Amino acid sequence: MTYGKRARTTTRRTRIRRIRAAGLLVVVAAIAAALGYQSRPSSSSTAASPVDVLRSEHRGAPGEVEGAVVLRGEHGGALGEADGAVPDGTTVFDDEIPGVANLDPGLLGALRQAAADAAGNGLEFFVDSGWRSPEYQERLLYDAVSKYGSEREAARWVATPDTSAHVSGDAVDIGPFDATAWLSEHGAEYGLCQIYSNEPWHYELRLEALDHGCPPPYADPTHDPRMQQ
Repeated sequence: MTYGKRARTTTRRTRIRRIRAAGLLVVVAAIAAALGYQSRPSSSSTAASPVDVLRSEHRGAPGEVEGAVVLRGEHGGALGEADGAVPDGTTVFDDEIPGVANLDPGLLGALRQAAADAAGNGLEFFVDSGWRSPEYQERLLYDAVSKYGSEREAARWVATPDTSAHVSGDAVDIGPFDATAWLSEHGAEYGLCQIYSNEPWHYELRLEALDHGCPPPYADPTHDPRMQQ
């Protein structure tokens, strides 16, 4: 093995260890946040994910947090932050937001490492959607069917609760555009990959990308074998 190959191998192994260590720190931080949970004011972020479309269509009743996604459940109850809705301006470091804290620790650790490095270029990663409860995902799917006119078309954008990587905590929607553009170029260095061509904001953890790069994205979720369960 040449010196250059040894150096690249050492670098990849170091990055994997850093991501795993960051994941452990995420677990500790999440426990601390759960013990001291408190609500936070909203600010603004930009992205074009389906959740943003729904945010604009569900403005919230008087007294609800402006800018937060507040959907109505089957029996009229509000689906808010406890179900995975995130206020505008939520970042990957906001442990007090369940939509962030309930993400897979490895994914969250990689996101935070990438976000810290991207900050050197003046970029900030906002979370437009992360972990979601099954009830929240079901409501998003219901609204997508209403918006797009059929279950078949809605499936190109919103998965069922049983198949959604958001419900399992394995997916995150990142904004704004300059952040996703940075991730499209550098994400593989952290194991972060765009999964669907029609959703440039949707990222999942693929550790094999550290050595081999990200796999080609599916055209949309209907082409993803995981969605055929």
